[in-house]
Amino acid sequence: MSKHKIFWQHFPKHSPCTDFLLHIVGCFEEVSAEIASLDNVGQASNEVLAKVRNGLQKLGFTVETSKMAEGKIKVPVLYGANGKVEKAFEADAYHATQKTVVEVEAGRGVTNYQFLKDLFQACVMQDVDYAVIAIRQDYRGSDDYSKVVTFIETIYASNRLILPLKGLLIVGY
Repeated sequence: MSKHKIFWQHFPKHSPCTDFLLHIVGCFEEVSAEIASLDNVGQASNEVLAKVRNGLQKLGFTVETSKMAEGKIKVPVLYGANGKVEKAFEADAYHATQKTVVEVEAGRGVTNYQFLKDLFQACVMQDVDYAVIAIRQDYRGSDDYSKVVTFIETIYASNRLILPLKGLLIVGY
């Protein structure tokens, strides 16, 4: 058994994590030694995505292959005249059948509140019921994973902001 532990928390806490989301966790667990933030300091989110790409693709995800336009995954948000996509947000990975979007964050995940932008975008994307946000467990001595989980717990516990997602999974690597 690997000493590199992937942590995860599913929201809302009153509903169980789906089997499909657990398979996504498995993609991170398969490469945990290569992506563990405690041992792989300074690793960029694109590097982590590259290491989980094969696992996600085996699950049926379309995964970003580059930062060039042709390598990006665009998920529609708004439609305009004649049904043309008027606004779309980019995702690291998207599974159309399972209506699941995945975002992998690194250094700026908490510092710049990128996880909140990811959450907002997932909430307004069409045909997205589940969002997965992967975040470093450690960033320069800060427990980013725990910070994100606490933040999301607050959103759900306050009951002041109702998210349109069926499930939100935070993965700490």
